[in-house]
Amino acid sequence: MTFACYRMPYADEFVRVEQKDGEPLRFSSPLDLEGREGFVVAPFVVADDSPLLLIRPDIVTRHQVDEAIGMKSEQTVGGRRKRQRSREERSAYHNSFNLFHDELQKGRFRKIVLARRSVETFDEDVDAEQLFLRACKSYPRMFVALVSTPQSGTWLMATPEVLVASSPTPPQKGRGGLNGGTYSTMALAGTMALHGRHLTFDTPLGTSGGSLGWSDKNIEEQRFVATYIYERLKQLADDIEEQGPRTVRAGNLVHLRSDFLFTLREGKGLGALLETLHPTPAVCGVPKDATLDFILNNEPSPRRYYSGFCGPIGSNTALFVSLRCMQIDGRTCMLYAGGGLLKESEEQQEWEETEAKMQTMRSLF
Repeated sequence: MTFACYRMPYADEFVRVEQKDGEPLRFSSPLDLEGREGFVVAPFVVADDSPLLLIRPDIVTRHQVDEAIGMKSEQTVGGRRKRQRSREERSAYHNSFNLFHDELQKGRFRKIVLARRSVETFDEDVDAEQLFLRACKSYPRMFVALVSTPQSGTWLMATPEVLVASSPTPPQKGRGGLNGGTYSTMALAGTMALHGRHLTFDTPLGTSGGSLGWSDKNIEEQRFVATYIYERLKQLADDIEEQGPRTVRAGNLVHLRSDFLFTLREGKGLGALLETLHPTPAVCGVPKDATLDFILNNEPSPRRYYSGFCGPIGSNTALFVSLRCMQIDGRTCMLYAGGGLLKESEEQQEWEETEAKMQTMRSLF
């Protein structure tokens, strides 16, 4: 079956998009998404086993989250969890960190993202739709999506990061690109875990970091991403407005976030915008081409749809970076997480950051 379920941040309902027959459309580039409508699932990098897909919206239904949860039993989602974390997993990260960090020390990169994969196994098939509903309930601030196609497999994510979203604001005369209107994106980087009293507040937009105390490393990492996005937007857009950075919450983590509002120039559309932005330094590095090549050649596990993007496109486009995600395959769940490395990065802190990010999915079990 080919379908996607998604819940927008703070929404009480989720949307189910289902394709009745045939395969999703496959594309080789985000440029091919121009003028299309449906649900997009895009990989970190397009490959034979990870194509860029568009689910045709043959059947679109809306459902109340609470009602759907009430119809699902509260039994475990996949029986008993069998996996015990191995020392080999930590050892593999140690080797990867040293390899990546060495390039930073040499001055070849200013920032690079190192991702890893962790496997959870169960004694029964995992109920992906129940996990999706649990994620909707647990993470009201995030975009939650469950995507399943024969080409991609089944993926669940709860992500705080917007890649591109359209705005209902009317475009100025003669402006707004091929799709009209204005767009928004964000620079989201820097991570801290919340503890104690900080777990009781929502950190609404506009809240300062307060007593959380962001480190110089986190501030610098977020600035790399924001600068990159601004420079890329200048190639396609006018009236670029940057707001932030501010502290925002995602699950039991907080991040630094800057928002960008802009108007595309005449003749520029969504496809060109996606081609220009993706992948951002939040999931790749600086400089982009060199770090992308290094990641593809040296990360031990292919990312596939982790750190790609997904979401609806058309009259109301809302595409999110596929973070805090896992692939569900029968009795196996493969969790993905990454972190941005600078030359000041320390291995144990970076490992703990990936563990905290994976806990977003693990806690659903």
